[in-house]
Amino acid sequence: MTAATLAMLFPGQGSQSVGMLADLAAAQPEVRTTFAEASEVLGRDLWSIAAEGPAEALDRTENTQPAMLAAGVAVWRCWQARGGPVPAAMAGHSLGEYSALVCAGALDFTDAVGLVAERARLMQAAVPAGTGAMAAILGLDDDQVRTVCAEQAGGEVLEPVNFNAPGQVVIAGHKAAVERGAAAAKAAGAKRAVVLAVSVPSHCALMQDAAAELAERLAATPLRAPAVPVLHNASAAPAADVETLRQLLAQQIHSPVRWVETVRALAAMGITTAVEAGPGKVLTGLGKRIDKTLTTLPVLDPAGLDQALEATANA
Repeated sequence: MTAATLAMLFPGQGSQSVGMLADLAAAQPEVRTTFAEASEVLGRDLWSIAAEGPAEALDRTENTQPAMLAAGVAVWRCWQARGGPVPAAMAGHSLGEYSALVCAGALDFTDAVGLVAERARLMQAAVPAGTGAMAAILGLDDDQVRTVCAEQAGGEVLEPVNFNAPGQVVIAGHKAAVERGAAAAKAAGAKRAVVLAVSVPSHCALMQDAAAELAERLAATPLRAPAVPVLHNASAAPAADVETLRQLLAQQIHSPVRWVETVRALAAMGITTAVEAGPGKVLTGLGKRIDKTLTTLPVLDPAGLDQALEATANA
């Protein structure tokens, strides 16, 4: 059964927490099985890092990215095991795009684990530790944030990189430029301007070298046309073909996450309900701010899974 009004959404880096999916793992064997597959590829116990921490270990990019990939795929497998309907579309926020592609049948899970581990390594290596930063700007519109970035760059990289919701934009670039941008945003009337605890300035021009190297890895990775349309961060639309899909994945790490446009594109396709597959409720919160008519159901524990299955049983 395909649910014509249902989408599956996958969160990215930032939604992880120590102990994530523990309750779901106790109820559904698919969670531990999925993490075990990822651990075998990586040569380290990803479930123990996710379940026991410490947080510093889980928050390291090389662990966060495979852990969030596995979390999204694990929830999808639980959904399938319980007879959940096949959605009409999928999308993932940043790293979550890889979970979407696995679940849509475009990419094998074990290939994806290796790919995101390499993505994390390349992103971390692209910018020396301490020289890049990201900050969340709350309460300015997109054009105000663009203006702040243009005025405060000062010859360095400073760009709006995550258009997460109306009035919620993340900027990234060189650390000093991001700090100038955050201060200028506050002066321009932002409610908050918060420098984020991240080790990599994702989705900005500082990632172009990493993108070029990732493109080489993608060229050697088997990809197929997805069985379910996947909307990409860099285009807010499905890829026309597999080669375009590869290009969009490489482009993604130095291009903005167009999440507002993605959610609105889903609504334009007739989507009225979305399931957030993975830990946290970040995308659920963003969805409410983007489109009040969209119902988003977070699935991170057995109760959430039961509620989402019941809500979509007749979708």
